[in-house]
Amino acid sequence: MKIGIIGAGHIGGALTRRFSALGHEVFVANSRGPETLRDLAAETGATPVTARQAARSGKVVVVTIPEGHIPDLPKDLFDGVPDDVVVVDTGNYYPQQRDGKIDEIEQGMTESRWVSRQLGRPVVKAFNNIYAQHLLERGKLAGTPGRIALPVAGDDAKAKAVVLRLLDELGFDGVDAGGLDESWRQQPGTPCGARSPGRKKNAHRSGAPHRRARDPMRSPFEAVRSYAGAECAGRCRLRTCPLTLSFPNPM
Repeated sequence: MKIGIIGAGHIGGALTRRFSALGHEVFVANSRGPETLRDLAAETGATPVTARQAARSGKVVVVTIPEGHIPDLPKDLFDGVPDDVVVVDTGNYYPQQRDGKIDEIEQGMTESRWVSRQLGRPVVKAFNNIYAQHLLERGKLAGTPGRIALPVAGDDAKAKAVVLRLLDELGFDGVDAGGLDESWRQQPGTPCGARSPGRKKNAHRSGAPHRRARDPMRSPFEAVRSYAGAECAGRCRLRTCPLTLSFPNPM
């Protein structure tokens, strides 16, 4: 499969390495230009391109840049890109450490819904709650005990199915975490809605998110530790759930 990756930081670099090793044709871009990606290209065989070229080079395009820089992408980034191209958002919002305040997210919009509106494209949220090093090293064959599960949220079932298949190739169990407005459950600081398993079940049945207000002083690490072992999105019990791991450090 041809895959475009916009962003060559920790997650973008890890995905470039893993997808290339699996035989996918990867086109990778960053904010500094293709010439700065020569080492990564030499290591992986990926093709260094501009962001516009990456958006037009794959059946899947992964946007993996800091949330605060999403508005800096070209406004016409996806103009003319076929509707069946799957766009993946890996981002997390860190207002204090990196991104500054984004009013819509502060007022309750899910992070990936905001990204989708900025890009003018539907997106699938994935790869946002795993360390890059774990992405590189901890994939396992299907059925292996302790295989890590990762949530995938989005409004398009076909697009999610593509991402779930890629997760399986990478060595992870994909969990359908519902629509994009349900992706708040996998955002930093709010794993599983930050409530007891019993209440999560009730919230899932009622369809009410009962989203708790963002606490800017509470680190994602504290939140995840507090609710380790909880059910993912109130849907399943997994022996190795990403919500028992720490969210990636924004720096």
